[in-house]
Amino acid sequence: MNKEAGVLFPIFSLPSPYGIGSFSKEAYEFVDFLCDSKMHIWQILPLNVTSFGNSPYQSPSNYGLNYYFIDFESLIKAGLLKKSEVDSINWGNDPFRVDYEAIYNNKLKMLRLAYSRFNKENKDFKEFIKNNQNFSDFSIFMVIKDLNELRPWNLWDEKYKRYSIALEKEIKKSHYDEYAFYMRTQYEFLKEWKALKDYANKHNVKIMGDLPIYVAFDSVEVWKYPELFQLDEEHYPTRVAGCPPDCFSEDGQLWGNPLYKWEYHKTSGYKWWNERIGNALKLYDLLRIDHFRGFSGYYSIPFKDKTAKNGKWVKGPGFDLFKDKLDLPIIAEDLGYIDDDFKELMKLTNYPGMKTLSLGLLNEDINDTRRPRNYTYNFISYSSTHDNETTLQFINNLTVENKKIYWNVVKEECEYFNIPFDEECDEIELVSKINELNFANEARISIFLFQDLIPVGKEGRINAPATLSNDNWSYRFSKNVFNENKSRITKFLKENAIKYSRD
Repeated sequence: MNKEAGVLFPIFSLPSPYGIGSFSKEAYEFVDFLCDSKMHIWQILPLNVTSFGNSPYQSPSNYGLNYYFIDFESLIKAGLLKKSEVDSINWGNDPFRVDYEAIYNNKLKMLRLAYSRFNKENKDFKEFIKNNQNFSDFSIFMVIKDLNELRPWNLWDEKYKRYSIALEKEIKKSHYDEYAFYMRTQYEFLKEWKALKDYANKHNVKIMGDLPIYVAFDSVEVWKYPELFQLDEEHYPTRVAGCPPDCFSEDGQLWGNPLYKWEYHKTSGYKWWNERIGNALKLYDLLRIDHFRGFSGYYSIPFKDKTAKNGKWVKGPGFDLFKDKLDLPIIAEDLGYIDDDFKELMKLTNYPGMKTLSLGLLNEDINDTRRPRNYTYNFISYSSTHDNETTLQFINNLTVENKKIYWNVVKEECEYFNIPFDEECDEIELVSKINELNFANEARISIFLFQDLIPVGKEGRINAPATLSNDNWSYRFSKNVFNENKSRITKFLKENAIKYSRD
């Protein structure tokens, strides 16, 4: 059976002189790096436009694409911007963090300047406007947001709070240039993304994308299509999403996303979901669906509650939603609470699930399914994920007692896979052994968090769930550090990809 390997690295983390990663030459260089390393998968995070908190999992639109990723160099080459114009702006002072305030204040300003020089009569662009209703929805929503000082839709002036066809026509007529600007961001994004993805595919690199299960309350979907969600007459949620209390959080996690009105989706033949998944698979070669657990049963919390303690589990659509999608290249994020209904859903769909090595190596029972020796083919094996600590951070945070357990379990797994192991090795060498275990196991795909290949500690964590922090979604890599480590990482990945038949 064919096995592969790849790297998890968000677009925003790519090196860039303009404060945030983009579809620039650095993205193409990253594809070259993957190709040279015999890595055949580049996993990214959702490409959705972000808002408060900068999370791609709390987007104002399921379809709106993140114009922060548009490449300035492409616009300069097209004569729409001058290099001096973009170079004159301070895009942030920390090469390892995205300064979202600087990006927010300046990226759209530059894109508007480029749009002012764009040929509005461009035939392809006019066709794009005519034939893309989902991007049109997003653009109208953003225009009205601008008119209401970026407030959430429930705080808009009364004339805008409820969607109507008449309102849509009025916005297009009265604010056409601003509407066309947002459409232009989507047009440019797709043009650049298609070129990058084509380049990756030609170099035998597939793109694994990510589909959040929920949308934000302040989103065009909740505003325009309230029938899709559990809302009251004023279009406020009656119940919201989250996770129950556990050993990590005594209050649970209160995400606040509106829950779906699954009975409506069923009567419509899951039309909205079919289109959503189909559209995502136009962007990506493989699709990871976040929080897949929520389709068998979802945690429902009263809207006005301040914690997740009073939530309850409610049955979801289950296999009915996916019975006609069994041949699609879908990966189910199945970490966390698992019950019999979810196990049955995973069995019926036969989608590959996920395993995380950094968390699974504290299990002293050699028969535990979370240990690498027990991984089976229908899984994706991760060194760590965007929601977890980096492997080095996880090791550094272990208690003295747990460190002894961890070292011993890694040793046992290395012995099982005939990997040499020095019991006196330091944390850096231990991470390297864990990375090799990620290659050696039987999972169909092994994914390496890029930070685990350096490796870096807490400074490399991408997201700490259920927290609001400037550190979340802001980690990026400087070009110098990337170049300094590239040859060593390439050698390690290439040699092990060949050794473990993942090349």
